[in-house]
Parts: sequence; structure tokens; C-alpha cells
Amino acid sequence: MTGASDRPDRPDPLDDDLGWMLGIVFRGYVRAAEHTLTDFPGGPRGYQVLTAAATGPARNQGAIAEELGIDRTVLTYLIDDLERPGFVARRADPADRRSRLVDVTDAGRVAWEQRREALRQVEAHLLGALTPTESATLRALLQRVACSTQAIDPLRDLCQAVAEVRPEPAAPAPSQPRAPFKRARPSAARSRRRSDD
Repeated sequence: MTGASDRPDRPDPLDDDLGWMLGIVFRGYVRAAEHTLTDFPGGPRGYQVLTAAATGPARNQGAIAEELGIDRTVLTYLIDDLERPGFVARRADPADRRSRLVDVTDAGRVAWEQRREALRQVEAHLLGALTPTESATLRALLQRVACSTQAIDPLRDLCQAVAEVRPEPAAPAPSQPRAPFKRARPSAARSRRRSDD
């Protein structure tokens, strides 16, 4: 923090601001993760979709979209991106022929494991200020908070989530009715000039 060491008697108000701390860590992680996944189909979001496919039973697109908080239309494009190199495959759901399940392929699992290892190195670098025990504790605590938050307020609709967080805009002041437009009458001098022409 700027100037914090110069004023030990006046702690920086950001020192205990959870939003600021989470924001700094999140931005650092996102930058490193995007660099690691820059050539991955669909980028970081494509990796998230592949993770969902690789770490759980085959699910339909709606279930994956809800789990990841991704719009279904966007998810369709991400799955298309992952299908091209053969990382995932869609198949009809035996319980509902109108629904399509998303399966990870062998090639997709290999690609996921390679990128997961690269991201673990990113995470280790990011948590480098902690001991292994502290790092494990932080992960466990964050997991508990994340699961609790998801259970209390599941993220189903990003637009709704933004609307709930954003304060209501102030109501505009009632506008005065405008007077009807009146054509200006020509001045007497202008009228005389026209009659002289």
C-alpha cells in the first residue's frame, strides 16, 4: 500500500477491506491464468467447461451453464470450440432425447490434466508468500466460504445478480410539459419589406 510503511501509526484503510484484497488476488490470478490458457479453445471459460465435463458425470448444457454461471447461448459456443479439437463430445440423453449430454473425451482429459498442472504452478506462485500449511488452510477456508455463498445465493442469472447489487438509480425529476411550438410572427419591419417587394 502506498505510504503505509511511512505512517505506521495510521493503518491503511484498505488493509482490512475484503473486497480490495479479493480484487488484487483475483486480478493477479486472472492475468496469469489468461496467459496460461491463451491458446486453449474458449480461453479460461473453455477450460472451466472442460473441467466441469472432466470432473463430474455427463450433464446436459443447462446443468453446466447453471453450475458455472454462464449464459446458455455462450456455453453453446464454448462447447463448439471444445468439440473441434475433439476435447468433448455431445450425445443424446437416454432419459430425454431432446437433451444433449456433454462428455469429455480421452484427448480432452489429457489436455485438461496438462493445463491443470500449469494452473497449479500459477496458484503456487500466487500463494508464494504462504507456507504450504498456510496455503492449504487458505484453500480450505475459501472453499468453505465459496460453497456457503453458492448455497445461500446460487448464481443462476448474472444479469439478476448485477441488478441486485447495483443501487437503484434515483428517480428523475418530473418533467414539465413543454409548451407547444409556436411559429414566430414576422416583425412589423419585415412585413413591410415583404409588401414592398
